[in-house]
Order: sequence, then C-alpha cells, then structure tokens
Amino acid sequence: MTPATIAGVVGVGAVAGLDLVSVPQAMLGRPLVAGFLGGAVVGRPLPGLATGAVLELFAFETLPVGASRYPDWGPAAAAAGALAAMRGGRWNPAWMVGIMVVALLAAWLGGLSLLLLRRLNAAQLRRRAQALDNGDVRALGALQLGGIARDLVRAAALTGYTLIVGEPVARHVEMGWRLPLPVADVAVVGTALGVAVWSAYRLFGQGSPRGWFATGAVAGVAVVAGVLAW
Repeated sequence: MTPATIAGVVGVGAVAGLDLVSVPQAMLGRPLVAGFLGGAVVGRPLPGLATGAVLELFAFETLPVGASRYPDWGPAAAAAGALAAMRGGRWNPAWMVGIMVVALLAAWLGGLSLLLLRRLNAAQLRRRAQALDNGDVRALGALQLGGIARDLVRAAALTGYTLIVGEPVARHVEMGWRLPLPVADVAVVGTALGVAVWSAYRLFGQGSPRGWFATGAVAGVAVVAGVLAW
C-alpha cells in the first residue's frame, strides 16, 4: 500500500470507530459497510465487502446495551477489508484465515479501548464539573469536542494496528498453509455462521446454546461444501 492508501484506510477506520458511539451513529461502523469502504480505498471494493460480510456474522453476537463492554468492529473491518483487497480481486482462503484472526483480536482490543475512553471522559467530566454546574457553555463544548477527538485517535490507532499486524500474519498463514484450501473456507465461513446462529439463539431461541452454535457451524460447513462442489 502507498502512504496515501494507508492514510485513507486509517481515515475510514477512524470514522467507523467514531460512528459506534460518538457521532454520527449512522451504521458506518457495521463490518459490512466498513469492510466495503476499506476495500474501496484500495481500489477493490468486492473483496472488502466479502470480508465485511463474514465479520458481520461475528458481529451479530454483539449486543451493545447501555454501558456493557463489546467489541469495536468498525476499525478492524475497515483494515481487514483493505488487506483482503490488497491481496487481489479473488477470495484467498488461507490469506483470509490470517486476516480474520487479527481482525477478531483487534475488535476485542477495541472493546477494551472503549472502556479506557469512558474512564478518560469521566475524568474530564469531573475536572469540569464546577464549570458545568455554573452553566459554562465553553466547558460543555470543550468536553464534547475532547471526547470526539479522543475517540477519533483511538479508532485510528486501532485501524493502524490491524493493518500493521494483519499483513505479515496473513502472509505467514498463507505461506505456511498445508491443508487443502477448502478447509480454510470451512474454517472462516463455517465458524462465522456458527456464531451468527448462536447469537440468534441469544435473542430469540430456546434450548442449548452449544446446540445452536453446532447447528450454525454444520450449516456453514454444508454451505461451503455445496458451493465448492457446485
């Protein structure tokens, strides 16, 4: 990637992370959207869209309710979409295994960074509590803009981390892959569908969560096998 492309991807990831909580909350942080935009910056939006679609299945498990801790999928998806697009216009299963591992870790780290951001924002709020009680509009504006700026830096750093770590990890996995490539397809798509079905159980289902996860994983394997056979 050129420096301009890297800056573009980091910018997309920063906006996607900002969209989760701060502004504008327009669903730009969904993996499907962020992955597509990350791939589009590289010049190949379809691999980015495919990557975002797989991460979207994992993201179905997330229930962002109140002050609960949850992964931040947007920056990770933007970087993963760009990395998938960088590899070429075709889906590369072994490369995708490495990307998904790094993206899932980055999303989890994003959840931890959100917790840290909340604590920083709370500390700033305590510092300006007296001014806010006195009706100081400038203190209110500084508090809001400061929170947005910290969130933007956080999301940009998370996107950059995913890019920096993801490329060598994906290359290493691809070079070291010794199993048939359809196994990589099953590992990525089957697991993602399993998580998606399990998350559907959490919202609507009854019975064993393990059973629902197993059902989703089997369905994912069957879908991949059918597509490959066709």
